[in-house]
Amino acid sequence: MTSLETGLQEAALQEATGAAGVPVLATKRLTLRAPRARDAKAIASLINDRRIAENTARIPHPYALADAHAFLAQVNRNPGEPSFSVVLADGTIIGGCGIHMLSSGEPELGYWIGVPYWGRGYATEAARAVLDHGFGALGYAQLTSRARVSNPASRRVLEKCGFQWSGVSLIRIHALKSSAPVDCFRLDRGLWASLRSWGSTNRVAGRAGSCEPGSGEPRSCEPGP
Repeated sequence: MTSLETGLQEAALQEATGAAGVPVLATKRLTLRAPRARDAKAIASLINDRRIAENTARIPHPYALADAHAFLAQVNRNPGEPSFSVVLADGTIIGGCGIHMLSSGEPELGYWIGVPYWGRGYATEAARAVLDHGFGALGYAQLTSRARVSNPASRRVLEKCGFQWSGVSLIRIHALKSSAPVDCFRLDRGLWASLRSWGSTNRVAGRAGSCEPGSGEPRSCEPGP
């Protein structure tokens, strides 16, 4: 297949999934863009780790290439629920971040970062970019998030983003095939605006297919593929 044919195929996938409406966000070290067809192998390789799956509600374990393709086939279909691949400057995919609407109607921030990239602040940087998009372009008044009580690193990410603890609940963890307690957090627009000191997030493109990241692309929380 030629590069032109590959590009056309990916454009068709983005259009089919609604990804063409997801902007490209740029931070100091990261680019956040809509997931693409060619991301499937990288996503499956990174996320097929029990340490990631057990810290999210919906990610199965094992996580196969077919699971990545299923995720890509349905991602970014719903307005106001953007999902981004988190990408380094050299094009390496390191994780995912996005907003998912809970059954209660509340928008929830979620993220996951591949194990080789833990401990470098990427989850916090990506989460802040999506928060800026959620409160800015999407106009949300409040965002929620959750972290397993056994995952202090994810709780620290949320606290560094300004989230306030709001209680504990039980949720079903797909990879565990059982329920587990999670800390619940909330962040409203007013607090986000008053605490926002992490610098600007640049919206470098209005459509996911119009900008490539520069080349020479335990931290997990719901949602994920």
